[in-house]
Amino acid sequence: MRIVLVGPPGAGKGTQATRLAEKLNIPHISTGDLFRANISRQTELGKLAKSYMDAGNLVPDEVTIAMAKDRMEQPDAEGGFLLDGFPRNVSQAEALDELLTSEGIKLDAVLDLEAPEEEVVKRIAGRRICRNDSAHVFHVTYKKPAQDGVCDVCGGELYQRDDDSEDTVRKRLEVYHTQTEPIIDYYKAQGLVVTIEAMGQVDEVTGRALAALKRESADK
Repeated sequence: MRIVLVGPPGAGKGTQATRLAEKLNIPHISTGDLFRANISRQTELGKLAKSYMDAGNLVPDEVTIAMAKDRMEQPDAEGGFLLDGFPRNVSQAEALDELLTSEGIKLDAVLDLEAPEEEVVKRIAGRRICRNDSAHVFHVTYKKPAQDGVCDVCGGELYQRDDDSEDTVRKRLEVYHTQTEPIIDYYKAQGLVVTIEAMGQVDEVTGRALAALKRESADK
């Protein structure tokens, strides 16, 4: 299957993308991973992207699209892929359509993870990260440490990242509503959007998504 995963910050896209890709036996193609891989390998695209990033500028759509194209042409993506973080706007969605059409393939579904905005803010703004190991993540509501401000695993100090502050989260949501959310209507016009309730346990959300994809596949 060829799937695009969309949803606001805090809806659990990264977690669900990893799980769904594993269940469906297709590669998880994340924009962040693409950038990191190209920059670390010092590819021409990576060097170009880094030049924009070092100057404090946004990486142009054409560079992002070229990276995605290169990744989707790898052998492990021949049977399908799950795109996470791309396309990020309607222009990128149109470019993706042109790319897939030129290859004689098309998307099977666009999974739209939905979560109430206030819940998204609560999820992100409540996160606390261990200064010793960023893999140790806690939450002031959902995963409280035994002692406030102290990591249960190593005793390190727990802190809130700058981009997890409530003001920053709300700004990120504004950007999502302005730039990314319009692609949902774009794909709805093609009959591709499958809305998934992102509230609940991780396994529950994964189960809903897999069931919806199964229904979608059966209907086609």
